Amino acid sequence: MQQDIERVLITEEQIREKIKELGAQISEDFRGKDLVVVGILKGAALFCADLFRAISIPAELDFMRITSYGAATKSTGVHRVLLDLDYTLEGRHVLIVEDIVDTGLTIKFLKEYLSQRGPASLSVAALLDKPSRRKVEVTIDYRGFEVPDFFVVGMGLDYAEKYRNLRDICILKPEIYKS
Repeated sequence: MQQDIERVLITEEQIREKIKELGAQISEDFRGKDLVVVGILKGAALFCADLFRAISIPAELDFMRITSYGAATKSTGVHRVLLDLDYTLEGRHVLIVEDIVDTGLTIKFLKEYLSQRGPASLSVAALLDKPSRRKVEVTIDYRGFEVPDFFVVGMGLDYAEKYRNLRDICILKPEIYKS
């Protein structure tokens, strides 16, 4: 796997520290509120698990699986819900947890989709933000790191379902995904 990596962009230690900070801020912001954390599978699974453990207030955890990529390296812009929530959201505070926000289309879709269920609030936490690729304006309430327009893997992010288990966020060599 390491031979496919151009370089490490964000280290495991930097990620761990940022998750601790985000967890503390989320805990403060939602203290005394009915919080549901919604992880978006598969990419956000690792970040969501670590972030959920860093939240020090009572919260519930659920997952959704959305597709917009298929086997491609770029979003098609067409979203399908492959796995929906088990919990009711009415009157509850919902924190959507994503691995990366690039075009903003998935977050826009998710916020519109979940807002139909009557939550008290909808917030977004993202490990990575790639604003250079933004197609629609979205708000990331809890942002880990802003990254340049490289193809990144690790910490749940993949290429062709590989590299998710890397502990660092790494730049994938272009010849790997362009071949």
